[in-house]
Amino acid sequence: MYDIIVVGGGHAGSEAALSSARMNKRTLLITGNLDYIASMPCNPSIGGPAKGIVVREIDALGGEMAKNADATLIQMRLLNYSKGPAVRALRAQSDKLEYPKRMKETLLSQENLTVVEAYVEKILAKNGKVYGVATKDQEYFGTSVILTTGTFLNSRVLVGDQIKAEGPEGETPSTGLSPQLKDMGFELSRLKTGTPPRIHQDTVDFTKTDEHKGDNVVRRFSHYSDFEYDVSAQKSCFLTYTTANTHEIIHENLHKSSMYSGVIEGVGPRYCPSIEDKIVRFKDKKRHQIFLEPESVNLPDIYIQGFSTSLPRDVQLQIVQSIPGLENARITKYAYAIEYDAIDSRQLWPTLESKPIENLYFAGQINGTSGYEEAAGQGLLAGVNAVLKIEGRKPLILRRDEAYIGVLIDDLVTKGTIDPYRLLTSRAEHRLLLRNDNADLRLMKKGYDVGLIDEERYRVFQEKKRDIEALKDSLKSIVLYPKETVNERLLQWNSKPLRDKTTFYDLIRRPEIKAIYSKRFSDDLAFDEEIFEQVEIDIKYEGYIKKAKKQAERLHRQEDTNIPSDIDYDRIDNLAHEAKEKLKKIRPLTLGQASRISGVNPTDVAILGVYLRSRSKT
Repeated sequence: MYDIIVVGGGHAGSEAALSSARMNKRTLLITGNLDYIASMPCNPSIGGPAKGIVVREIDALGGEMAKNADATLIQMRLLNYSKGPAVRALRAQSDKLEYPKRMKETLLSQENLTVVEAYVEKILAKNGKVYGVATKDQEYFGTSVILTTGTFLNSRVLVGDQIKAEGPEGETPSTGLSPQLKDMGFELSRLKTGTPPRIHQDTVDFTKTDEHKGDNVVRRFSHYSDFEYDVSAQKSCFLTYTTANTHEIIHENLHKSSMYSGVIEGVGPRYCPSIEDKIVRFKDKKRHQIFLEPESVNLPDIYIQGFSTSLPRDVQLQIVQSIPGLENARITKYAYAIEYDAIDSRQLWPTLESKPIENLYFAGQINGTSGYEEAAGQGLLAGVNAVLKIEGRKPLILRRDEAYIGVLIDDLVTKGTIDPYRLLTSRAEHRLLLRNDNADLRLMKKGYDVGLIDEERYRVFQEKKRDIEALKDSLKSIVLYPKETVNERLLQWNSKPLRDKTTFYDLIRRPEIKAIYSKRFSDDLAFDEEIFEQVEIDIKYEGYIKKAKKQAERLHRQEDTNIPSDIDYDRIDNLAHEAKEKLKKIRPLTLGQASRISGVNPTDVAILGVYLRSRSKT
């Protein structure tokens, strides 16, 4: 008998299994192929806008993805560094072979975790409550089950007019669970994603492309890791573009595409369209960016970012060779589209437990998301909440002003999605609070409270917080006067001379002044560079941050107003009919969540708020 059973060993399943086991629960992970654990069938990278911050949040909560990415990167960059801190994010080019290998080793060595290679064919449930799963040969019993089947649920791979019932990279699909989920009351939809071709690096003329190197300083996803790498040994990526010839070939062969021939049933990702979809939808664009990204230090394969397609193989070769630098390219792996079943994520509670079946949790692409990072974040929260429910503890539900993971899950369970959901900075209304630099300050205490952050790591974190406050106090104590020596120094920093005395704390508000410059005026500032950077952001954006926090706090009143589980919306006078139907379907836990449901307008929220207040008085 297990406490938690996790089905599927992808990025969601790996985090779910590890979080459960590390919280001292007897955990079983069942996955079809041990060598496919945390694999990267699409882009061999971790992070990017918004996604990189999710990886930092996973680390702050005690997850594994950040450490695994740090240990297996072949290039690292901090994106949008020249822009404001709200949009900065790390992105690592990962080693496609080493990333899953290390995650597999982590899982197999984890205490309290048993890993079984098998395919789950049936979910065991009775009287609306799950109690285990069954493979072809055996039944496994557990208190809770977490489904993380990725894109394998009733999946089909499509290339031109060819269709194969298989998962990514030729793996065996899961065909038995979809009918059972429907019988259990789950609403399924058909989604589609895809992957581009890979080409041999020796057949690329890189002189016709623009080289993009990694940053020349060591950067890490994990807040307290000791992984080191040689910045000069990083692999480069390269930028090229489509041409008029590329677009012509695609237009001439559109009818052969699985998407445009009507073969594909699933809805594709809005923010990561296929190359043929780009050409059709953005006719005014004369060219589109194409990035050439190395997949591994031990593979000659180059991933063609921005070139996913379902066109036939012969057409793929024509298109590839129409791109500058790829005239003689040899394809080592052809592109394909894949479609699969996903549930309606509005049938989940914010804990990711399902509403139709108690103790059955869902995480990852089965919930309609895209991306390794979104999957890992869901897996971590599903694992944590499954354990917390067993222990009778309060669930871990992250607010929209606390984490991008909170934005992701709230969007899924409140609004749902009709196409593969991708996390974007624009989805977060509190993004100035959800920065790359402060993920640990936002979330590490929560990770500690649930038991995923150990005492030593938490001690180091507490020390960091003390250092931040100590440096701020020191900067306030450094008083500068409009003397010649001071003003000469300011001119060297391209800053205006002083007219009145000021503290270095206030001087940092000037865009060109860095916090670390304060060391020129004091010998007592023995802080790490990270502390200076954190304090600099806090000071420069202090006014904006305070304003953002006030806006978030005003919404907390609604978030703190709980909606009783036994509420009867039909008995609330003046509530619009559409609002009643939506509220009955979503069953929001708070007034704040109710306010974000499509079809529930501000008047409905106000009426519901009045009703809840009157009910609390009776």
